[in-house]
Amino acid sequence: MENLTFRYHTLSIEGLKVTPQLSYPAFSLLLMVYVSIMVSNIAIVILILFEKSLHNPMHIIFCNLPLNDTIGPTAVVTTLLRYIFKEASEHYISYLECITQAYVCHFFSTASHTILMIMAYDRYVAICNPLQYAAIMTNKMVIKLTVSAWGVPAVLVGILIGLTARLSHCTSTILNPYCDNPALFKLSCEDTSINNIYGLSFTAVLLSSSVGTILITYIRIATICVTNKNKQLNSRALKTCSTHLAVYAIMLISGSSIIVLHRFPNLTENRKIASILYYVVPPFLNPIIYGVQTKEIRNKMVQLFRKNKRVM
Repeated sequence: MENLTFRYHTLSIEGLKVTPQLSYPAFSLLLMVYVSIMVSNIAIVILILFEKSLHNPMHIIFCNLPLNDTIGPTAVVTTLLRYIFKEASEHYISYLECITQAYVCHFFSTASHTILMIMAYDRYVAICNPLQYAAIMTNKMVIKLTVSAWGVPAVLVGILIGLTARLSHCTSTILNPYCDNPALFKLSCEDTSINNIYGLSFTAVLLSSSVGTILITYIRIATICVTNKNKQLNSRALKTCSTHLAVYAIMLISGSSIIVLHRFPNLTENRKIASILYYVVPPFLNPIIYGVQTKEIRNKMVQLFRKNKRVM
């Protein structure tokens, strides 16, 4: 009976596979990208929080995205950096740390979808019901949308990781650069049917809800723009919606590539690289896309830059 509940307290983890010659360039590149991600996303959050002119539903809801974009890279990139100069035999991680990392990684991924979904709803109300926007997007509604965007991932991912945490272990090696749910339940020799069923159902519901929400809202927005023939409305819709769609497309393509590569065992190393890029590319590009395309944020950044330049 003891074997059925046996768990390793310390696990070995694969980490990032690089040759000694490439260790320093890889470390430098990852560190620079991570610092850029953190500085740019935190800067946008601070700008929105302290700039009163940006205290409106659209920007407050958007603020959730850069906050989430600091979570995923912190969980993954810091782990890669920690082991990059160590020998493979020295790549150890505690089970508690590993399962926490897995939770954070899946939370980040799920929240990326839910946050972009509530952003799509905000754009839908603003463009399709502009006269009722203030009445619909009240402070109470913004709080409800924000809580749901964070609360749903917290619960669903909690169940996902909880099902894995109950399993015993028959091996102690994480065959992945970082800890995630599939790598964790592969440590067990028990029947993982429930994990697979819930994981697949979770992924299917999340993707269908996410893609469905985006399609429905943007089809409705496109219909309004075509029938209304208001050039000012169409121009505003194009600017705000193209930015949101670009961010969504980058996130969806990055995530889907990992799922597709899972179906090809001979491309395991490619999948591992794609899984790392998923936690780096969208968080790196998102603040650039919104900083350039969103007029209010761009103007405030330019004003701050000019003010700091004059002070210097």
